[in-house]
Amino acid sequence: MSLQPVDPRYKPYKGAAAGWGALKSVTRFWLDSKQPFKNLRALLKTNQNGGFDCPGCAWGDSPEDGRIKFCENGAKAVNWEATKRRVDAAFFARYSVSQLREQSDYWLEYQGRLTQPMRYDRQTDHYVPVSWEKAFALVARHLNQLESPHQAEFYTSGRASNEAAYLYQLFVRAFGTNNFPDCSNMCHEASGVALGQSLGVGKGSVTFHDFEHADAIFVLGQNPGTNHPRMLEPLREAVKRGAQVVCFNPLKERGLERFQHPQHALEMLSNGSRPLNTAFFRPALGGDMAAIRGIAKFLLQWEREALANGEAPVFDHAFIAEHSEGVDAYLAEVDATPWAQIEQQSGLGLDEIEIAARIYRDAGNVIICWAMGITQHRHSVPTIQEIVNLQLLRGNVGRPGAGLCPVRGHSNVQGDRTMGINDRPPAALLDALEKRFGFKVPRENGHNTVEAINAMLGGAAKVFIGLGGNFAQATPDSPRTHAALQNCELTVQISTKLNRSHLTVGQEALILPCLGRTDIDYQANGPQAVTVEDSFSMIHASFGQLEPSSREMRSEPAIIAGIAKATLGGHPVDWDALIADYDRIRELIADTIPGFDDFNRRVQHPGGFYLGNSANARQWSTANGRANFKANPLPEDLLHEKVRRTGQTPHLILQTLRSHDQYNTTIYGLDDRYRGVRGQRDVVFANETDIRRLGFEPGQKVDLVTLWDDGVERRVSGFNLLAFDIPAGQAAAYYPETNPLVPLESYGDGSYTPTSKFVAIRLEAARDNGRIL
Repeated sequence: MSLQPVDPRYKPYKGAAAGWGALKSVTRFWLDSKQPFKNLRALLKTNQNGGFDCPGCAWGDSPEDGRIKFCENGAKAVNWEATKRRVDAAFFARYSVSQLREQSDYWLEYQGRLTQPMRYDRQTDHYVPVSWEKAFALVARHLNQLESPHQAEFYTSGRASNEAAYLYQLFVRAFGTNNFPDCSNMCHEASGVALGQSLGVGKGSVTFHDFEHADAIFVLGQNPGTNHPRMLEPLREAVKRGAQVVCFNPLKERGLERFQHPQHALEMLSNGSRPLNTAFFRPALGGDMAAIRGIAKFLLQWEREALANGEAPVFDHAFIAEHSEGVDAYLAEVDATPWAQIEQQSGLGLDEIEIAARIYRDAGNVIICWAMGITQHRHSVPTIQEIVNLQLLRGNVGRPGAGLCPVRGHSNVQGDRTMGINDRPPAALLDALEKRFGFKVPRENGHNTVEAINAMLGGAAKVFIGLGGNFAQATPDSPRTHAALQNCELTVQISTKLNRSHLTVGQEALILPCLGRTDIDYQANGPQAVTVEDSFSMIHASFGQLEPSSREMRSEPAIIAGIAKATLGGHPVDWDALIADYDRIRELIADTIPGFDDFNRRVQHPGGFYLGNSANARQWSTANGRANFKANPLPEDLLHEKVRRTGQTPHLILQTLRSHDQYNTTIYGLDDRYRGVRGQRDVVFANETDIRRLGFEPGQKVDLVTLWDDGVERRVSGFNLLAFDIPAGQAAAYYPETNPLVPLESYGDGSYTPTSKFVAIRLEAARDNGRIL
């Protein structure tokens, strides 16, 4: 098959992950920050003791390792946040909101840091300065005039610190609601639900050092080279010492193929690289559950053969008997699953599944990692429970070098949930809050992200407050989400940089500029540290290193406390006293959140402290006190019934993904180095055979149209059709540009996570004012 690019901006990348390409990219972003020498000092303090925690991903580090601990995308995040460019009152006087809406997401954030609180003036269509006191009073007025606290939505980004998240949930529950739409609803919610039901804790069970002792590491639905680059080193080291690294991903991502270590001088000078995997499988989108079921079916076959021949069993019967429940029902479901269905749904041949199964069987200790390629499907909860089932069969939970590792995205998304950012809070948390603070906490479930959008669309929610993030662009069905925000009486965005959410305004709107992770946080008792939790349940302290861009900026905890005081007065705490010294916030956390005893002392330990994980200790916090096998059948059909009801066969199944110059909705640049794309984002990757089968040519402009039976047209226009090494029948394109294609009603069963990795589409020749391009 010819994959010769038509577009000169599309040229396959031949280098390894990281290496010289990463160094060049870091240098470019470092210089572009306009304060390179200050930022260099900050970069050297990234993820170091006494420094600040990277504002990028949640991957952890070895606390004993004193080397440089930032990756390419971490450096981009630091330089992007620590820019000298400013978005101030003069900027907003120059541009109306309507004018700003015409700009790209990249252009908006590139303008720099927000420096003072601003209020939207609907008459002039401009943001104008407002004092902090008046801003807080405006929020309080809107909140206090609601007929019910449930008419407000309180969104949280995963960047918020533990201290900010704790104050936020305390304020919101004292106000009277559990409406906590959260960024985790859109990424790893399925992981939390599945792991909670199976093991009793919705977090990964492994630690950083477990990777050093694993005999095999399975990486499913994840692209660490772009999304978690610091993960590349332990994968490289695993291959180097003879462990198996098995990847399941439809795209042959460079960050899963080979790696050039920027801190290894000989490797850099020789332009060498190391492999990152020992086996690579390319399943169909949504086919991972079937692939894992196939591995389990081979294990069951070999278990029976071993018992018949008097050989050592394949399953860990002692573990199963002592710790688990439901294995017989699960194995019956495995037995009943036809090989033909496994092969058809997984998109893999049985010979491929058998190879993966043999690697799994022959490995002593196995870690299975996954990310949003697994979680953003309708059947994501059963898929993750299938992964858990596989690990339970051989006792690969709760011992060194083995376990489950959902690799989280934003740097403190896991910590936010630990702190109580949860629309379906556990009773133990509510009991602890009620006992400590002496007010009756709301007990009914609140709104998650999908429910919040529907509530705002229908007028049931009238106030939206966003603690970080870019809600308008991060969410599915973008036109409907925008309409939902615009239907509010007040929208409030607590932010570091300008984004689309600031331009998607309610009747009234505020921008409240906050400090970032790199900024020194000065309070009454001196500079303050905040804390975060990484994917391995390690709690770290983070100390900002740079002088804030403006004295008008406030920290996230201070902004939350200001809103809370204006709304609730001194109930249920002295908000000002908490902000004067964050140790006081941590004392409250220690009083109410399990695992945080003696918080202020323990967090001073170099590298922080391990919060603990009950599953890792083989203590099962489930209703029956055991690890539960879940006997879920494979889906009868991966296509949603609303797709089937259109009567049309999808041209392709689309997954949305990030470019390499992107973190979540933040667009650092218009290149995607590893995929060979330069200077553009409106592209769709497809197999060349599919392109020609559908009557198109590589390089042609096309529209992408969702198949969904609800009378709503979901279309994105003018995308460059690129021939790419992707399995037939699949397509891939960047978000947030393709978020308009994801129906709000298409979400995971039990998780409400949008199905952004499985969107049925058709292609049409792009049209410009009725003229086919």
